[in-house]
Amino acid sequence: MALGRQIQTPRLLLEAVNWRDMEDMARLKADAGAFGKMLGGVRSRAQAEEEMADDLSFWARRGVGIFSIRENDVFLGMTGVHERPDGRGLGLRFALRPVASGRGIAREAAGAALRFVLDAGEPRVVAVSREDNMGSRIVLGSIGMHHADTFERDGYTMLVYEIVRPDMTTGRKML
Repeated sequence: MALGRQIQTPRLLLEAVNWRDMEDMARLKADAGAFGKMLGGVRSRAQAEEEMADDLSFWARRGVGIFSIRENDVFLGMTGVHERPDGRGLGLRFALRPVASGRGIAREAAGAALRFVLDAGEPRVVAVSREDNMGSRIVLGSIGMHHADTFERDGYTMLVYEIVRPDMTTGRKML
């Protein structure tokens, strides 16, 4: 259930990131187990702060963005969308603290964030995963995204997944 800039799932609370999340986000983004395969890799504190400012600005401009993920008030990670720096469009991202992996949290959180973004009127969302990142690929497929393109980056095969709002492909309005 979406409430403004919050989403409540059966287990999780997703909230639009804010400066109160800075310490948790800085630790997450510095953790190679959580952020090592993300575009740009692990981040310094200064980079994490710059990205937080960008995320807040993005929310203000677009009405969608990055959420913190919490279970029982414990920070587990982040998910949501940003404008991809490679020009591919609005990109879904998710990253969890390693302690949170293997419980379906990425699927639950990323799926809820994706529904929020599509319900907000965004016509298309992409996600990019390394071909060898089976966990991310499984999550992306399980939330309705499909493989749409492939490219090479830094010696890795990258897979582009996408989802298009049903009313954008059929001309019918969504219910």
